[in-house]
Amino acid sequence: MFQHPYTGVIDAQRAAWEQATEVAETLGAVPDANEAIADVDVGQTPSEVVYEENKLQLIHYEPLTEEQHDVPILIVYALINRPYILDLQPNRSVVRTLLENGFDVYLIDWGEPSKLDTSLTLEDYVVRYVDNCVDEVRERSGQDSINVLGYCMGGTMASMYAALEPEKVRNLGLMAAGLCFAGEGGVLELWGDEDYFDPEAVTETFGNVPAEFLDTGFALMDPVENYVTKYVRFYDNIEDEDFVENFARMEEWLGDGIDVAGTAFEEFIEDIYQENKLYENELTLGGRDVDVEAIDMPVLQIVAEYDHLIPPGASKPFNDVVGSDDVTTMEFPTGHIGMSVSSRSHGQLWPDVCAWFEERSQVEAEPGDGAEASSAAGPSSGAAEADEESQPAEVDGEAPSAEPEEAAPEQDDSIDAEAPAETEVDSAEAAGLQAIEGIGPAYEERLVDAGITTMAALADADAAALAAETEVAPNRILSWIEQAERRVD
Repeated sequence: MFQHPYTGVIDAQRAAWEQATEVAETLGAVPDANEAIADVDVGQTPSEVVYEENKLQLIHYEPLTEEQHDVPILIVYALINRPYILDLQPNRSVVRTLLENGFDVYLIDWGEPSKLDTSLTLEDYVVRYVDNCVDEVRERSGQDSINVLGYCMGGTMASMYAALEPEKVRNLGLMAAGLCFAGEGGVLELWGDEDYFDPEAVTETFGNVPAEFLDTGFALMDPVENYVTKYVRFYDNIEDEDFVENFARMEEWLGDGIDVAGTAFEEFIEDIYQENKLYENELTLGGRDVDVEAIDMPVLQIVAEYDHLIPPGASKPFNDVVGSDDVTTMEFPTGHIGMSVSSRSHGQLWPDVCAWFEERSQVEAEPGDGAEASSAAGPSSGAAEADEESQPAEVDGEAPSAEPEEAAPEQDDSIDAEAPAETEVDSAEAAGLQAIEGIGPAYEERLVDAGITTMAALADADAAALAAETEVAPNRILSWIEQAERRVD
């Protein structure tokens, strides 16, 4: 059959014009996409800061149900990146999902360390900061022990804390937590091997480890996806408003990294990755053994099947070394971040997670406990209010853990009452030692053990002697003394 000699050329030209038209239409959507990216909102769930120490903020989220479960949940986030990945958007928010299922939710936002924080250690983060936050939540909720949910590096630190303070942790949730590095820890374990990587060389160069250094390393674990494929996918979907907004939220979070305190980074790489001390039960913090066999509370492991940062092999073996006889593993076909933000995870995984915590978060109140706990914890304590308004729930084989005398903030008043009779208690004394910036429950306990039970006693204290007795840095003690002096003057 005869074919005109210019037919092929004309068809090619027509296809080129059609493709050019499609490109022009797509590019026409760019201004709208740029506007959507600029206006994107993250971390929208209403909340308030209820405790601060150094750069740390303890966030308490407003309840979304009339009644809350007795035992609150404290989320321990990683030291890397911002925690709003757990509250990225309303329909894909771990925080909101927990709230909608009746939990009283708290979260530790570490903030970004300054140069003055370069020497912060894992002991500082776990033994001091996490413990102070746990004590704050315990006091506000009127519970002796609370639920702790750790994500990524935060899960590793939550495990350390649960081993050191098991009586304060009712249930331990570990979400994509790096816990065992015996050869199944993926690319990060290989890159972090002591034969190839010296963390001290990084900290000697930078002090705190820059966010850009960490972000580049994570991106290079999957360079094609992170530098090519995702942008092609964005171009292909640039006219889809929902896709653009989701893309913008993720990019906002990925580009909002924070530096990591130098000493803590060194310790984490050397002790956890290179020497596997947590799993081998050889880790110590501040001279205390982090005995993983002491983790005797119920443990939930939430792992992502396709996690290239913390593969399942870096989490699941930990189940075999903890002391708990109630260990559950939920493995879901998603990635490290997908378990927090994918619609499928929120539809299929998180209902099971909430059910697991709910089953283990009911406390049987003794007669009169509900009213006293509510009075002690204050009107913001959802768990205490639930005790008053709902029928007592059965305990999973455990004795009731809420004891009013431990929950009540009047504990500070009882301490003051033990002071010598000639000591006059004014409004500054009534505020308690925690009114001083930087003093949380753990530090207050050390001061009381050292005989400092009042604001006046702190103002009159010898800084050097008190620092030696409490094992707190002298400059920190001096700051507390100066604040106390201003309050009693």
